[in-house]
Amino acid sequence: MDLILKGGRVIDPSQGLDAVADVGFAGGKVAAVAPKLEHPGAAVRNVSGLIVSPGLIDLHTHVYWGGTSLGIDAEQYCRTSGVTTSVDTGSAGPGNFAGFRKHVIEPSPVRILAYLHVSHAGIYGFSETVMVGESETLRLIDPRAALRVADENRDVVIGIKVRVGRHASGDQGVAPLDIALQVGEEAGLPVMAHIDEPPPTYEEVIARLRPGDVLTHAFRPFPNSPATAQGTVKAAVLAARKRGVLFDIGHGMGSFAFKTARAMLANGFAPDTISSDVHALCINGPAFDQVTTMSKFLCLGMSLSDVIRASTVNAAFALKRPELGSLKPGSVGDATVLAVEDGAFDYVDVVGEHLEGRQRIASRGVVIAGKWWHPA
Repeated sequence: MDLILKGGRVIDPSQGLDAVADVGFAGGKVAAVAPKLEHPGAAVRNVSGLIVSPGLIDLHTHVYWGGTSLGIDAEQYCRTSGVTTSVDTGSAGPGNFAGFRKHVIEPSPVRILAYLHVSHAGIYGFSETVMVGESETLRLIDPRAALRVADENRDVVIGIKVRVGRHASGDQGVAPLDIALQVGEEAGLPVMAHIDEPPPTYEEVIARLRPGDVLTHAFRPFPNSPATAQGTVKAAVLAARKRGVLFDIGHGMGSFAFKTARAMLANGFAPDTISSDVHALCINGPAFDQVTTMSKFLCLGMSLSDVIRASTVNAAFALKRPELGSLKPGSVGDATVLAVEDGAFDYVDVVGEHLEGRQRIASRGVVIAGKWWHPA
């Protein structure tokens, strides 16, 4: 073995595991999880009193740093947020994906996977001074090139991204989504759909999504909330989940409200995946990072195991990458070391509501490809 994490509380929902154990890594993979592991020559790190989970997957990030104005540095982000797999959701489209791959994805020490945008240049006009929705004009939607680029990059492209809503697609309604779904169908890939304010409506969007497709910004505030004014879950939302549509948080700067989350959780409708939608305009608040987004759900009443599940094995399921999000022997050798701190912590959502939480999930380091990779 190359590395042993000793004495942590191992929480791995993929195995139904919650117990104090050692986790060993060899050859870049998980080698063993057992009450006690010894191996001469292995690096040993004592993590007693801390939590060891599978490497966290942030299913919604923007890490085309330098290539788009909303991009952040994946390595710097992952060092502090406990993330070992950063999924970029549409920062690049077929017109600029080659640069994203060569200059960001390939040199990155952390894993970056991508939903390829169906719009030619991805999310190109997103900053504090310029805000142009890349789906506002169908001239920018590039299905043929998107299909070709997705096919040529199947090792890192795991789906197709599209953004619809008043800010992203103007008055185009569901037209960009319908084109993205055609690309996904032809490529055999899932689609992740962004939704903001109407048009189109929440119901129009999820009616089109297929099993395995992801609706991100799923716990939005009004308008286009999944909850009714009476605090129930809309019937169309329940029907979409029943047929296999996945609901992702994608917190970001405008897409997560405590009011919505409380209503959804009160009705037993937890998110499939918890993600930050971290980008240049929300990394300093209100989203901050993955562990802060997870902490909000812990303080809203989700169990720690379910919060970790929504950031590991559930995300791996959405990615169709079963080797991720698990500490089963033979899985990718990624792990996150977490602490749950008690105290009084101020959390804020995108509409300015504050929540005083009694707990906070904090990253204490990560293992990537079987090697300790501590925050700088």
